[in-house]
Amino acid sequence: MSRLDPRQTLITVPEEIPWQVPDGAPPDSVAEAVLAGGEESEGTYLVLMKWYPGWMSAPHTYVTDRLCVVVSGVWWCNSGPDFDPANAVPVHAGGFVRRVARTPHYDGALTQAAEPAVIAVTGTGPVRQTWVDPAQPPLRRLWRG
Repeated sequence: MSRLDPRQTLITVPEEIPWQVPDGAPPDSVAEAVLAGGEESEGTYLVLMKWYPGWMSAPHTYVTDRLCVVVSGVWWCNSGPDFDPANAVPVHAGGFVRRVARTPHYDGALTQAAEPAVIAVTGTGPVRQTWVDPAQPPLRRLWRG
């Protein structure tokens, strides 16, 4: 009978996922866990993104496609250069989103969300993220209306 070889099959249990707050991000806004590669490195990457309720990104683009699967929660997505969270579309756990290269978009979790949205993101790096309006904050706090 064969047994799992931890040198060949590396397992990280949920409690050991290396979540980190990106540089400059407010606490409890967004967190990420780089599981393989890196978004600004050459080659394939896999990153988990966690959007806390009430936070969204500002409109931005990437030079490569990004493939996203919602792992838990509800991820709200919109396209275009204008920040308009009222028209964002919900993507529930198990849903798939392909972000087409060089197209502006933004996303996050609405204020009334019961839990953070966790998204598995993969693609080919480097992604070279660019903000549509670099004079505006890259993360936006949503307020209850």
